[in-house]
Amino acid sequence: MPRVNLTQLRNMKAEGDKIAMLTAYDASFSHIVDNAGIDVILVGDSLGMVVQGHESTLPVTVDDIVYHTQNVLRGSQQAFIIADLPFMSYANVDQAITNAARLMAEGGAQMVKLEGGEAVTETVQQLVARGIPVCAHLGLLPQSVHRLGGYRVQGREPERAEQMIEEARQLEAAGADMLIVECVPASLGQALSQALTIPVVGIGAGADCDGQVLVLYDMLGITPGKKPRFSHDFLQETGNIDSAIRAYIDAVKSKQFPTPEQQY
Repeated sequence: MPRVNLTQLRNMKAEGDKIAMLTAYDASFSHIVDNAGIDVILVGDSLGMVVQGHESTLPVTVDDIVYHTQNVLRGSQQAFIIADLPFMSYANVDQAITNAARLMAEGGAQMVKLEGGEAVTETVQQLVARGIPVCAHLGLLPQSVHRLGGYRVQGREPERAEQMIEEARQLEAAGADMLIVECVPASLGQALSQALTIPVVGIGAGADCDGQVLVLYDMLGITPGKKPRFSHDFLQETGNIDSAIRAYIDAVKSKQFPTPEQQY
């Protein structure tokens, strides 16, 4: 069976079929996640924290993402694969093009993801013009955690919510084919999903987004330290990893996850 593609993901949004996404960083987990029927695998710079043990995503390099994307590609056969452009790897358009090309040509990604709103719209436009599919990322931006003053909910104020919706529209107009929105009120996640024609996938953004994504280690309950409010330990309930991932996919598809307690 061929890999999931962008046309299928767009059709899923149009038909109200929720998109289930998880992170993965190696061939073994990638195989399990893929075999369970996940729609999208994100090779996230979250690997800096859950794999490398850093306090943030900032130390992750393009080489790191290329390496882990190669591993994920080998382990999977069906899932659509997105790879993160790490911190300061797209500081200007030329740099973004070079590094995005590496993630696709060397890593095997089908799409690259970058963080930011209006400031990256030209970059998105130039990447798309060169045939590189782009997933945008709004809300809590982990690469900007120091500027934001920590991992805090974004878009609570009406003015900021309206600004985020406008930024999302700009990113879509620039050619972004998907949006991930992180740590925003559920009402804003819903508004973003309704405002855009591209799929909007939430992480801590409410149940009305077009899909959900979690860090794999969070939903298996193995990430050290405090667990995010928007996550859920599916392994505790099921007893084995394969069943936990299938339970997550079922919960997303049936709109049972996230619950009201896991929203803002």
